[in-house]
Amino acid sequence: MHPAQRRRAFTFILITLVIDAMGIGLILPVLPDLIAELNGSGIGAAAVWGGILTTSFAVMQFLFGPVLGSLSDRYGRRPIILTALFVMGVDYLIMASAQTIWLLLFGRIIAGITAATMSTASAAIADMSPPEQKSTNFGLVGAAFGVGFVLGPIIGGLLGELGVRAPFYAAAALAGANLVFGIIVLPETVTNAIRRPFHLGRANPFGAFRKVAELDGVRRLLFLFFTYEFAFIVYPAIWAYFTKARFDWTPGMVGLSLAFFGIGMAIVQGALMGPILRRFGERATITYGLVFNLSAFVVLTLIGNGWLALAFIPLTSLGAVVTPALQGRMSRIAADNQQGELQGVIASVKSLAQILSPLVMTQIFWAATDRGALNLPGAPFLLSAALMLVCLIVFLAPVRRTPTPAA
Repeated sequence: MHPAQRRRAFTFILITLVIDAMGIGLILPVLPDLIAELNGSGIGAAAVWGGILTTSFAVMQFLFGPVLGSLSDRYGRRPIILTALFVMGVDYLIMASAQTIWLLLFGRIIAGITAATMSTASAAIADMSPPEQKSTNFGLVGAAFGVGFVLGPIIGGLLGELGVRAPFYAAAALAGANLVFGIIVLPETVTNAIRRPFHLGRANPFGAFRKVAELDGVRRLLFLFFTYEFAFIVYPAIWAYFTKARFDWTPGMVGLSLAFFGIGMAIVQGALMGPILRRFGERATITYGLVFNLSAFVVLTLIGNGWLALAFIPLTSLGAVVTPALQGRMSRIAADNQQGELQGVIASVKSLAQILSPLVMTQIFWAATDRGALNLPGAPFLLSAALMLVCLIVFLAPVRRTPTPAA
């Protein structure tokens, strides 16, 4: 692939990931009010419904991530990504017109299927990256999500002041614009040399996981990836509800705080990831990220001042080095013709965390706010801190290896 063509393809893939993140960030500030409008519920019950919506989205990602990843190994990244962008745009229009919580739920299910193409986009990044640059380039994936979380909540918060449905129309327009851009600039990155036949037995999440887990060291890394994501998902799962309950923030303030978080993630994963990896290596980088996140979650559990929380939230992004480092390490272990399958499994593992974590986190939030005198909206962050400690112990524990028989 010509360098200029590679740059254009990289740009499109990153923009696609930005728009994926913007689509999430656009609607987060208005979800509490929208759910309350559709369901006539209080903030605690709205958080529970928010967890159900997030979980339904993640279930579809879990089921379809390996399918789309394996299809892209066979038929190419381009048709999978472009088709998903078209469906995504139509789906946001459906959600914008939803008059019942059930139609909104249906929209989130379809959105989860289209968002499963993150595995395909990540596989395209792997296709275009030499082995020594995989972790750094996967940092760009995280940076793209960071940029999306900068723009999405700001726009969503501002549009949310005009109406709770306006952000959905904006997300539809963004998906449509990027579809046109992709039709123009996106080449196919799968060549005949790495094209792999599609097998349904490996395309489902369980079959794909079983195959990928056979790779030396990947099973342990996938466990760490799952546990870390489960803990980290506390931010999108309860942030809008946490800040409304503890600080009485408006959608605009929620959007501003998420934007600050996104700015920090974009800087850390986009600009600092490469230098950090070169200076400290993957092991020390992952260790630092786990320790930092553990500390940040403890602080958020206890913090009681809204302005301090607003000032602290950008600092929490300094721990966002773990995911790209783990993802890069796994990508180097897998073969070139297995990148779509691997990224599909990684997407499914992340989706499994997104299925379970919002349900657990929102139930803990509900129990700590609506059900009794505890009144600790930050309780879910305490669980996330404990999970970071588990990750740290597992990661630093010696790896048992089966001795090689003497010749």
